[in-house]
Amino acid sequence: MNAPAPVARESEAAGLRVGIVGGNGWIGRALARALIESGAVKPGALTLSCRSEPPGWFPGARWTRDNQALADASDVVVLSVRPRDFTGVRLRTGDRLVISVMAGIPIAAIAEATGARRIVRALPNAAAEVGKSYTPWTASPETTDADRQVVRRIFAACGTEDEVGREADIDYLTGLSGTGPAYPALLAAAMMADAVAHGLPEAVARRAAVGLLVGTGRIFEATGEDPNATLAAYLSYRGVTAAAIEAMLACGFRQAVNAGLEAALRETLGAKG
Repeated sequence: MNAPAPVARESEAAGLRVGIVGGNGWIGRALARALIESGAVKPGALTLSCRSEPPGWFPGARWTRDNQALADASDVVVLSVRPRDFTGVRLRTGDRLVISVMAGIPIAAIAEATGARRIVRALPNAAAEVGKSYTPWTASPETTDADRQVVRRIFAACGTEDEVGREADIDYLTGLSGTGPAYPALLAAAMMADAVAHGLPEAVARRAAVGLLVGTGRIFEATGEDPNATLAAYLSYRGVTAAAIEAMLACGFRQAVNAGLEAALRETLGAKG
């Protein structure tokens, strides 16, 4: 089967045929749901592959165990498998746009394995399941402006997106935005433990900590305020919150965050090697 021509116009995106290798995984499943619910892709134009029996969701989509058949039926191929499983994926994509959401797999390795030239590395996070993922992405030199329009449309369906200039940026962001709710959960867990130690019921501690994070996220989303400006405002007020912030900073809060992100980057680069 001849490879389809590159997509020419964003207005054609609604008729775009998308194949997701690993459509039964959490990222593949979340992306598929977002594409269908947003109308970015019609159910009949979506092909999903999985190694097990296909699940019952997305009844209008096509399921297959044959990744090459998926590629042949698609204009855009999304690689959504665990990085350690990538070496077992067998397909040649021809002149199709390939989007990888695999952490740590460089564009050169994807090109060698699939024969693709128009390649995008992207990194959604777990918030894609609720349409709130932040997805940075970067593209190979052969990727066209029309391809970029398609990529933006795909990832806008599950949240917000940014094109970044280097693969090194994606590697760094793997340990920052790619972690999804993990770091806020760490902060919430620490707050909950302290509240319980001070005699509060666990359920109350959990609602207080989670409510704080949810409310903060909505404020930043609605106002676009710089977190540094928020900190400065509380510090200048010189109240209870300022005392808490200064104590946390004195105990090495920023240094702990820096150390965590550096460890995440080392792990990402180690996985690539």
